[in-house]
Amino acid sequence: MAKERRKGNKTKEKESEWQERVVQIRRVTKVVKGGKKLSFRAIVVIGNEKGQVGVGVGKASDVIGAVKKGVADGKKNLVEVPLNKAYSLPHPSTGEAGGARVFMRPAAPGTGVIAGGAVRTVLELAGVRNVLAKQLGSDNQLNNARAAARALASLRTFSEVAKERGVPLEKLYA
Repeated sequence: MAKERRKGNKTKEKESEWQERVVQIRRVTKVVKGGKKLSFRAIVVIGNEKGQVGVGVGKASDVIGAVKKGVADGKKNLVEVPLNKAYSLPHPSTGEAGGARVFMRPAAPGTGVIAGGAVRTVLELAGVRNVLAKQLGSDNQLNNARAAARALASLRTFSEVAKERGVPLEKLYA
């Protein structure tokens, strides 16, 4: 019995680092020869609130299976997010996916996450605490979540830019 408890605690500790939130569960149907086949599509956002976040989609005949597949897909599509000391973004960024466009802008400490829907979930699980974001175009939750992830993936720090240009970091500020 003691061994079983230890195993359970280890899996809990591993999973406690990653948080997962279900953004949307949709019942979808496919017309087949015998009639309609029901299945579920789950959009899941997974993150560790330390600068890593991923958006995943899972489809299965039951909700639990769809969520599990979504979590696995989210872990495959992880994005690194460079955060500054104020837990904000280094610079404004825009991301696109399908018909959705998401605009993000850094904010002063104490502002909080000002964003809506799936974009808010992506930002919170990435560990961003001060940001202004706006969804433009489509209101599709999956495309907005993917656009937010792309916007976060396109972020660069000052030190990365200085290294690419071959310039000392102090010269960027001058």
